[in-house]
Amino acid sequence: MLKGWLVARKRSAGTLLYRRVGGELEVLLVHPSGNYNRRAPWGLPKGEPDAGEELEAAARRETTEETGVVADQLIDIGWVDYKKSRKRVFAFAGAAPADADPTCASWEVDRAEFLSLARARELIHPDHVVFLDRLVDLLGSLD
Repeated sequence: MLKGWLVARKRSAGTLLYRRVGGELEVLLVHPSGNYNRRAPWGLPKGEPDAGEELEAAARRETTEETGVVADQLIDIGWVDYKKSRKRVFAFAGAAPADADPTCASWEVDRAEFLSLARARELIHPDHVVFLDRLVDLLGSLD
């Protein structure tokens, strides 16, 4: 067996879109579909980039495919590695369009909703919590 070879890591890219409703911060999250995902945590709309596709372009495409929402200006908020699978997830944050009305636009998700930051923290995949923290830091630095 060869040692020292790097195993190709799966990559995924998604968005963390936000809005303010009555002064409260809300974020757009999705829940994966299927009976086996009934108790699965929510997460960012995301997916694997196509061959040669830039990460931000993949994040935009996946968000539109899963929620019907078209992302506008985005800011790179870094990446995380899933603790179990070691999959690397890249995220881009941005204000949701004013007319954003998320729907389940793909068979991959059974719910797509804006959730309060507090509720999002309860439901989101544990490895995605850092993206919520980074968004709060980003918005604080923009104020």
